[in-house]
Amino acid sequence: MRRMLIGMSQEKLGEQLGLTFQQIQKYEKGSNRVSASRLYQMAQILGVPVQFFFDDMPPEPASPDDSHGFSEGSPQVAVMGFLNSAEGIQLNRAFSEIEEPAIRRRLVDLVKALSGKDGE
Repeated sequence: MRRMLIGMSQEKLGEQLGLTFQQIQKYEKGSNRVSASRLYQMAQILGVPVQFFFDDMPPEPASPDDSHGFSEGSPQVAVMGFLNSAEGIQLNRAFSEIEEPAIRRRLVDLVKALSGKDGE
């Protein structure tokens, strides 16, 4: 998500890491695991702290009884799924380019009204 938000291609990130864009694709899809040292390199290139990659992870349950098993999951997981989608990234990029706070507020109000959640 960070790579796309700053407008960096998979090829460009791969070049800076000494990898092919196909290897970057595999990291992003979760096909290949990312080592700690590689994660650190990525954070440096993308201009974020390593913690950035973990900020939105749900906390682990304190005990097995606290786990939700096969349940739908939390609303945060659904939101992160959307934010990681192509539409979510495009929407966030366009929204962040709106400089006027009042316009951003009105846009949020419009989206809430369209979703039927305008009372929240």
